[in-house]
Amino acid sequence: MLIRAENISHTYHNHNFGFESRDHEVLNNVDFELERGEIVGLLGPSGSGKSTLGQILTGLHRPSSGKLYYNDKPLTFPFRGEPRRKIQVLFQHPEAVFNPRLTIRESLKEVYSLCKLEFNQQILTSMLEPFGIYPGQLDRLPAQLSGGELQRIALARVLLLEPDFIVLDEPTSMLDVISQAQIMRMLLELREKLGIAYLFITHDTPLCSLVSDRIMRIEDGNLTRGYLKS
Repeated sequence: MLIRAENISHTYHNHNFGFESRDHEVLNNVDFELERGEIVGLLGPSGSGKSTLGQILTGLHRPSSGKLYYNDKPLTFPFRGEPRRKIQVLFQHPEAVFNPRLTIRESLKEVYSLCKLEFNQQILTSMLEPFGIYPGQLDRLPAQLSGGELQRIALARVLLLEPDFIVLDEPTSMLDVISQAQIMRMLLELREKLGIAYLFITHDTPLCSLVSDRIMRIEDGNLTRGYLKS
């Protein structure tokens, strides 16, 4: 099993500075499993806990209780070593991923530094070409590129880390229809080529049904067991 979560619960503690504090439980004893190369769709209304679960699975949030496993080995927070590199997320707002003061080239170089790899411009250029990103765009700032371009670059940057699991947190919801189709086609091709597994968090039921091997629903912090799409 690539990713396994057991009895994951999470509560946000709201402190009202002198007023009564109220706790908000967003996940309630959630169990989740995902095989290598599998696409699991996750549907649910706003505030149901979808993104919180995704952030816990990628190490961005520590759960209030429960256990996580990667390749059947327990994970501890914060993620370190191989899990830190192999478990990634593609966010809804790609502009938030990039430092607005750095060029795209500089942002991509940061990944090489993180992985302790020697930067090679020729290899980087050849890798970006299938994503429709060319050398002239690398010296631009994020604000000078479209949402679709930024999301393609964000995906390419994630792939530099050679992940085997990516949480897709509504990655196409802010894009136009053409850009949505481009991103989803790339993701499906990468699954076939590299065996990457995805948790696809979305509000788009038809798209979720189209691309997912299995679909789960979450509401009020409770996760249904996955069922095969019809």
